[in-house]
Amino acid sequence: MMQRRVLLNNTIVALAFLLVPISASAADTTKILTKDAFLSIVQKYHPVALQASLGVDKANAALRSSRGAFDPVVNADLSRKTLDGDLYYNYFSPQLVVPTWYGVELKAGVEEVVGNHVSRESTLGQTSFAGVKIKTNSIIYDSRRATLQQAKAMVGMSEAEQNAILNDLLLESLIAYYDWVASHQNYKVISNTLSVAEQRLSLVRIAYYQGAKPAIDTTEALAQLQNIYTMYNDAYLTYINAGVELSNYLWHENSIAVDWDSTIVPDVSTIELLSQDEIKPIGHFLAQLPDHPKLQSISYKIESLNIERKLKAQYLIPEISISANMLNKGYEVNRIDAPFLENNHKVGVSLNMPLLFREARGNYAQAKIKVQDANIYRSNTTRQLENKVMKHYNEVQNLAVQVSNYTEVYNNYIRLYRGERTRFDIGESSLFLLNSRENKMLEAAQKLLKLKAKWNKAYAKLYWASGLLQ
Repeated sequence: MMQRRVLLNNTIVALAFLLVPISASAADTTKILTKDAFLSIVQKYHPVALQASLGVDKANAALRSSRGAFDPVVNADLSRKTLDGDLYYNYFSPQLVVPTWYGVELKAGVEEVVGNHVSRESTLGQTSFAGVKIKTNSIIYDSRRATLQQAKAMVGMSEAEQNAILNDLLLESLIAYYDWVASHQNYKVISNTLSVAEQRLSLVRIAYYQGAKPAIDTTEALAQLQNIYTMYNDAYLTYINAGVELSNYLWHENSIAVDWDSTIVPDVSTIELLSQDEIKPIGHFLAQLPDHPKLQSISYKIESLNIERKLKAQYLIPEISISANMLNKGYEVNRIDAPFLENNHKVGVSLNMPLLFREARGNYAQAKIKVQDANIYRSNTTRQLENKVMKHYNEVQNLAVQVSNYTEVYNNYIRLYRGERTRFDIGESSLFLLNSRENKMLEAAQKLLKLKAKWNKAYAKLYWASGLLQ
């Protein structure tokens, strides 16, 4: 009887880990990788996150390029011909052209013409001019303004796409992290169970040699140890592979991959559920959808398509180009000897108008259809996101109930184990039944871990569906 009590007391101590919430050992001095630290590393250094930021940089560079269409331009022409000592002509004409937002070009320049054989329309000597050039279908809108506005929309769309990429990346990262946490906890549970089984076999053998236990109990204890050892190997492999999978998201600066360190362990409190009061109502998540990066990206695309539609509409207007310049002798632009329309001026008018406008009407119709198509796509995407939010919210609520219920199941298996242990202590049970209770308690602990990991994944998906992870 004394040997049996020693056996039971040692077994109770070794199994104590199953009677309290599953957590890491207090003596654990290994490095802990918390969820927040992990996500921070992913956001800063993961290649996908860096590539997404390059898309924004590219869009900003395109915006800078489109602004160049409004840069003032200086140009100059120089042409000279001399034959047999005779200066035929020497033309020199520098000018400054300043584009404006409303499609009007401002021009100013000088012209110097000398020679013995210049063209008859050229004015000998030095002249200066200042004037404007206007196109009727460019006053309301033109390609330069459209390009600039589309470039601005592309910057916004690139930023939204960057956020969408980060949203997806962080969800993948969190799923890998929770798998790692769950596999670590499962490995710890089975490791402790293996220690218990080893101690039990040792104590049963001692009891057998002392005549307190039958030989069959040593076989029973050995079979239990072998079974748990197989589970231990499987749990260890799952845990190590989960760490390797997690390392896909761990990077240093300059895109240098992190070599996985098996001494790194997770923050085990991460897997615990939030209280119901800490979970925001579904209305909060649905209210965030207008700012979802996917919807923002579509909105910027619609804005760009509307700019294109507006530009195509300008080609339905006949193109009339008008240029007018004031002329002066010499390089003084403020000398006006007579009213502009009577003297010292140069004007020109040109007309370009297709008779049927079929190309312009066709292009405009296509632009309108693209806008309609994008609006339909946005409505459909909005509906899909709403349903995803509701789906994952329902999953979070349901899993919370399952975890609560199965916690009670787990506690009941603990009570059953304690009862069986008491019966074994007084000689009314067998090692076989005690092992069976232990196995059921172990299975319940493992299933509870899986449910908690599943809840955390569902909670992460809820934030992902709402576009709140980035």
